Amino acid sequence: MLNLDYSYKNQDFTTIDLQKIRFLDIETVPMAPDFHALPENFQYLWDKKTASQRGELSAEEYFNDKGGITAEFGKIICISIGSIEYKTETELQFKLHSLYGDNEKETLSQFGDILKKRWTDKKITHLCAHNGKEFDIPYLCRRMIINNIPLPVPLQLHGRKPWDTPHLLDTMELWKFGDNKNFTSLELLAAIFGIPTPKDDIDGSQVKKVYYEDKDVKRIAFYCEKDVLATAQVFLALRGKGEKISLENVQSSLK
Repeated sequence: MLNLDYSYKNQDFTTIDLQKIRFLDIETVPMAPDFHALPENFQYLWDKKTASQRGELSAEEYFNDKGGITAEFGKIICISIGSIEYKTETELQFKLHSLYGDNEKETLSQFGDILKKRWTDKKITHLCAHNGKEFDIPYLCRRMIINNIPLPVPLQLHGRKPWDTPHLLDTMELWKFGDNKNFTSLELLAAIFGIPTPKDDIDGSQVKKVYYEDKDVKRIAFYCEKDVLATAQVFLALRGKGEKISLENVQSSLK
């Protein structure tokens, strides 16, 4: 049974202890480099699942474009995590750590271990991602289940309503102010708030090529970390307290 601490259920997000939030982003690719590399049963199931969505595109074309964003037909190749610390009473620093590589199960197991340990000792009380409630969090949960990895407490979300998950923060949702009509990209919010773009090297549409053709997953991890930093900066801007993270105060585990 889910055992969350609901003491912060109605807490104003502007009062949450920044040091107990973990900002995250994932990068995903299709489970195979192209449609014809899929097992035959998966080709059939993809064709069937996407028939009403792809318009004039063939199943093959649609897989090349959208296969990576569907958890049943994709896989996670990178999870980047960021945390805020106070360098001084008023100066923030940001630490980044990335889990990445070809072994999805190992990556997910490491992520699950981090959440399990840090959630238990209350060093983490919130998770924050841009469009995380619609994409990153469900994708993580599904891929962990597929890989037979037990879900840590904060990801035990089966059947939960939005008001039952106060520990999940989403910068896109915070920007909506109740308006559910539009998707607002992280890149656009970064531009609005004068935050350096996280898309100055590659963007999401190029991840598949960089992974399968260039075989440069570390480059993807660098890109993923930029998204995490941008998410944290946008979150700070939405708090309206004038908080910012200076680039010289950003530390990454990537070399």
